[in-house]
Amino acid sequence: MDIIKYLVDLGPSVVLPVIIFLFGIILRTKPGEAFRAGLTVGIGFIGINLVIGLLMGSLGPAAQDMVKNLGIQLTVIDVGWPATSAIAFGSAVGALAIPIGLAVNLGMLVFGLTKTLNIDLWNLWHIAFTGALVNVMTGSITLGILTAIAHAIILLVLADLTAKHVQNYYGYQNISFPHGTSTPYYLIALPLEKLFDRIPGFRDLKADPETIQKRLGVLGESTVLGLILGILIAILAGWDFQKILDLGVKTAAVMLLLPRMVSILMEGLMPISEAAGEFVRSRFPGREVYIGMDSALAVGHPATIAASLLMIPIVLGMAVLIPGNKVLPFGDLATIPFIVCLMAPIFKGNVVRTVIGATIALGFGLLLATYISPLFTQAAQNAGFQFPEGATAISSLVDGAVPTTAIFLFGAKLGYAGVIAVAILGLIVAYYVQRRQRSAQLIDQAQ
Repeated sequence: MDIIKYLVDLGPSVVLPVIIFLFGIILRTKPGEAFRAGLTVGIGFIGINLVIGLLMGSLGPAAQDMVKNLGIQLTVIDVGWPATSAIAFGSAVGALAIPIGLAVNLGMLVFGLTKTLNIDLWNLWHIAFTGALVNVMTGSITLGILTAIAHAIILLVLADLTAKHVQNYYGYQNISFPHGTSTPYYLIALPLEKLFDRIPGFRDLKADPETIQKRLGVLGESTVLGLILGILIAILAGWDFQKILDLGVKTAAVMLLLPRMVSILMEGLMPISEAAGEFVRSRFPGREVYIGMDSALAVGHPATIAASLLMIPIVLGMAVLIPGNKVLPFGDLATIPFIVCLMAPIFKGNVVRTVIGATIALGFGLLLATYISPLFTQAAQNAGFQFPEGATAISSLVDGAVPTTAIFLFGAKLGYAGVIAVAILGLIVAYYVQRRQRSAQLIDQAQ
């Protein structure tokens, strides 16, 4: 447990390059090439975090002033994903999250129930989070561990289901996202996409970044859209002219820099992805393996960023208007891209559809984050978390508003039977997903 805690404290920017290097060596990549790949991935992650830090540092004060202008009085503080991950890993279940995630992943790979080899071990804090909440709710560490196991199964199933969307839309071959925040929103986006396609008029509305740019010219470019959205947010915050322009330029910078940081990360990852594909083809003919990665790879897409910036005032407005909500969105406003990045491919980059889908998801999500607040607050106290000044109740949008959090909490109300049923259902779905994908692969080969 001390070793796991040490690895967690190093953070993804250090842990992931080491994992990439070791993975490369296992795949018989030249040591120098594996080292270079791991280091480049680490640099890419640092770059992404710097840009997200710029976004959060710029939007955080604007969000605070928007809250003041709107006169919002909410009692539960959104502490953001960095605090949430620390609380999750600081729980009794958190100490076992990485071994649980690895064991589940390897077992499902051996039995052909997943194609995803998840090397994003740091983000296993998501399964620790649900396990910690269930532990607090039921008082049972065993039930918390079972929840973490079931959650790991579900994320691998969702990663496989969304892999083709990721590959087709983002162009990342043999990559999937078993990410606890992003992937579950597929469960909301898919039925909404089918619904949108049935609405006359609306189904023909083209609102992807390319179409927007074509129609608006220079005003439709991603950087200019960032400038406009930043200016609008600053105006809503009641800022003066100088600050309005400053936020506008910073959000424009995010629109330009984030995709470039992602491309650096992908530059390091591609040699390992190709080596993994070759390794599998040579030893397991007819089988595919996806490399499970952080969905940070997807947050730099123009459709994702544009929809995320539009969602900031919408989420704050919903926090005021939705009856029963007590959560003040703050810490996770800058991480909304992680919430929408797996919705955008389902909606084929349509910004309007993505915003509507995210609005529906986060509308229910705010109520879920409110519901879990007592459990979240107790888990934070158990982990020795230092509360923000004046805060007595806390929650987060990441992962407090995520659909899988609701599934496991309400499943745990049925006790062991509920959690085990979710795990078994996940394995059954995994079996049929793999069976269907293998059939499709055989048809493609025959053609």
